[in-house]
Amino acid sequence: MSLVEKQAPGVVMTPDNIRSKKLPVLTNVLVAVVAFAVAAAIVFGFGIGNWVLVIVIGAVFYLVGLNVVAGRIEGPRAAKNRTMKSLIYAACLLAILPLASVVWTLVSKGVNRLDGDFFGTSMNNIGARDPLGGAYHAIIGTLEQVGLATLMAVPLGVLGAIYLVEYGRGKFAGTVRFFVDVMTGIPSIVAGLFILSFWVLIVSPWFNNGQPRFSGFAASLALAVLMLPTVVRSTEEMLRLVPGPLREGSYALGVPQWKTIVKVVLPTALPGIVTGVMLAVARAAGETAPVLLVAGGAAAINFDPFAGNQQSLSLFVYQQAGDASKYAPDRAWTAALTLVALVLVLTIAAKLLARRNQLSR
Repeated sequence: MSLVEKQAPGVVMTPDNIRSKKLPVLTNVLVAVVAFAVAAAIVFGFGIGNWVLVIVIGAVFYLVGLNVVAGRIEGPRAAKNRTMKSLIYAACLLAILPLASVVWTLVSKGVNRLDGDFFGTSMNNIGARDPLGGAYHAIIGTLEQVGLATLMAVPLGVLGAIYLVEYGRGKFAGTVRFFVDVMTGIPSIVAGLFILSFWVLIVSPWFNNGQPRFSGFAASLALAVLMLPTVVRSTEEMLRLVPGPLREGSYALGVPQWKTIVKVVLPTALPGIVTGVMLAVARAAGETAPVLLVAGGAAAINFDPFAGNQQSLSLFVYQQAGDASKYAPDRAWTAALTLVALVLVLTIAAKLLARRNQLSR
């Protein structure tokens, strides 16, 4: 006979009859209030910091106090579980805080020039004392450059990943995978220098009467070099996650391998592939050095990415942030907010399109 049965005859040990003491919510809140109050008294009393240090010290005091109080009420094991859970919540909060801070800063400072003039005009003939001027030319340049880079990098990246997963065997596949990994860590300025030395200085003179020429297309080539390894690696990982029985069932029905890849493997991995592509697009849209090296930037609108200098939003932010005009910082913040919003809209649209394609199947 167990101890419980001796103390309570007739009581069966079921989950409904098992009870343990729980730390009241009010006690938890009280521990937090006392911890942060003591931290504030120490920090401000001795003048050793500001509210950030109060939060750090208060969090430490709270975890220690929670462990002690919960240990007395719930027991050592439950106290350790509650403390570790609090640490996990704190880590999640610390991860969210920088993102929230960036979003708040962008929104609060970017709304100053969020008007029709900013989105409908360029910086052509805008002086240092002119409060007007916008980023229409930079938005056009970003859309064209990133769009062309995506058209070049995504098909090559997806096809390369298909080869590595479905066909690649032996040393050649290992060599391709190795160089893809190496390209992932290439600095953006190196890609810009490569396109500058190859396309701008060697190839472009053939189409421009022997004179080198900057262009938005050259920037697209540099961005495609940066996007390609990200697309390959993310697509490769997504294709590897497709269950093998799906392929085997298709082969058992007599479907050839290429049609299995097109009709079964790619649709299954499509959401993950879209995520990887949008990560590559976000990186390309935020690059400044390649655009500065091979597109040159421009104050006027240029709709032709194959001829003449062209601007981008990232380069526009860089130039306006270093401009001496008192109106330039507002333009830079609004352009940064526009760039983030543009990437967000493209990501949401791509996700919805991928989801719609899945539902239609």
